[in-house]
Amino acid sequence: MTETAHILDARGLNCPLPILRTKKAIAALASGEILEVIATDPGSVKDLDSFCSQTGHEMVSSEEADNGFVFLIRKA
Repeated sequence: MTETAHILDARGLNCPLPILRTKKAIAALASGEILEVIATDPGSVKDLDSFCSQTGHEMVSSEEADNGFVFLIRKA
């Protein structure tokens, strides 16, 4: 698995909070750093994919896990 520098735990948060917190967390990263986002809101799958497409960040991986959904996003 890719080494993760930063983790955002967005479990229990509903739309739009996971995407808003992701946007804030990724803004604090340097280009090339990876943010791991853990979320339980099923809408976050589509939201974070759209976020990456619109901002140019790379969705390294997106998977469903026991504790919700886990996303690895590399800052552009």
